[in-house]
Amino acid sequence: MWPKRSQQVHFQDSFRSRFFRMGVQAPRRLLELAGQSLLKNEALAIAALEELPMELFPPLFTAVFTGRHSKILKAMVQAWPFRCLPLGALMKEQQPHQETFQAALDGLDVLLAQEVRPRRWKLQVLDLRKKVHQDFWTVWSGTRAGICSFLEPEAVQPMRKRRKVDGLRVGPKPPSAPVEVLIDLCLKEGSPDASLAYVIKKVKQGRGLVHLCCKRLKIFAVPMQNIKNILKMVQLDSIQDLEVNCTWNLSTLGQFAPYLGQMGSLRRLLLSHIRMSSHTTPAKEEQGVSQFTSQFLSLHHLRELYLDSISFLKDRLDQFLRCLKTPLETLSITNCLLSELDLTRLSQCPNISQLKHLDLSGVTLSCISPESLQVLIERTSATLQDLDLDECGIMDSHFTAILPALGRCSQLTILSFSGNPISMAVLENLLRHTVGLSKLSHVLYPAPLESYEVDYGTLHLGRLAYLHARLKQMLQELGRPNMVWFSANPCPDCGDRTFYDPEPIPCPCYLPA
Repeated sequence: MWPKRSQQVHFQDSFRSRFFRMGVQAPRRLLELAGQSLLKNEALAIAALEELPMELFPPLFTAVFTGRHSKILKAMVQAWPFRCLPLGALMKEQQPHQETFQAALDGLDVLLAQEVRPRRWKLQVLDLRKKVHQDFWTVWSGTRAGICSFLEPEAVQPMRKRRKVDGLRVGPKPPSAPVEVLIDLCLKEGSPDASLAYVIKKVKQGRGLVHLCCKRLKIFAVPMQNIKNILKMVQLDSIQDLEVNCTWNLSTLGQFAPYLGQMGSLRRLLLSHIRMSSHTTPAKEEQGVSQFTSQFLSLHHLRELYLDSISFLKDRLDQFLRCLKTPLETLSITNCLLSELDLTRLSQCPNISQLKHLDLSGVTLSCISPESLQVLIERTSATLQDLDLDECGIMDSHFTAILPALGRCSQLTILSFSGNPISMAVLENLLRHTVGLSKLSHVLYPAPLESYEVDYGTLHLGRLAYLHARLKQMLQELGRPNMVWFSANPCPDCGDRTFYDPEPIPCPCYLPA
């Protein structure tokens, strides 16, 4: 039974008086006691929400969520006085208590169904992401200014002034704006996510008043039909970060292409393990590639592109490049086959003029002329910060050709080229060319050829130690003792790397049994 109106007024006035006597800077223990006094009587707590000081909403909500007080939680969502409710930050890594989670969504459902919204209602975003807004739930114990960043300007005004302004409003009531439910999606095999299923159910029932938004989307091995069913519920233009890590063929990629074209806010795209079917005709293959790459014309905000293990990329890289609408900051092409034409077209592409990160690890460059790589580095030398050429099969001739270009990379901070057969003489020459790069702080180099027993065979750690000491001494003599050079090379048996800086950190194959 609900308390009488006189009891409600007495309880609210008493509580507000006690709270404001404490002040916003009240000790945490006093705030906890105030919250506990509310939770002792569920009906009174719900009735008091209309007059509850907004500073107490975050700690009280935390206590309600942790204690699984579903009814109070549902009411607090409807009375939430902030623009954003970062519910995901309260969830642990494991699945949240389903009843409590559903109560929060039910509260939103009831709120949107009301023709007359609560006076203090400000909620625009229900954020279910777990790794953002972590400080919101603790900032209430600090200054009021910390909390106000989540409020609309009107919401931080004194309550009396807000009532006066509300009373002066004239004209028709504006239509209710949709509430965004913001999540990060990871679609993979296994048992269905009960929380996600309930969110989608509420979106379907929301009559257009609930928009499911997703900034980060990861897709693993999931049937395409399941992916389509979920993406139909998502505001695709909200997606900013997309990872597709599936063993798809071109036909499956073609089914996904129309959804990609609607992701107009996309800033980062990772595409991995796309293969060609052995039964695909050349004409069908070309059609599938064009169907997919043409979607890049709609990606006006793309800044980071990662292509890994793409079997159809050779001689077709320009189809990706010419559809790009904006300059890239990151380009990663790894474990792919590229031709000399691909590298030439890449160096001519206007969209790499602002490139900061270039990763070509695992791309075989031994059959490509050193000049093509040199031109590519020269074209990016003004902005390049991170260059990764690991496991590219490049030899002394390649490095000798690119040394002048590397010496002009004034913004370079990290250079990595482990797993390549490079001699000590070239490493010393590289050090002399790059020692003047003031921002270069880390160089990951391969164990030089001279540190192996015979013909790039067994690594001799003693020789590696001696050669590493020589490089360190050169850095000292040239006035760059703080530049970190450390070696790494894959073990031929297990593939793990052996590092040295300054003592060897070998892979398990080199350790005694």
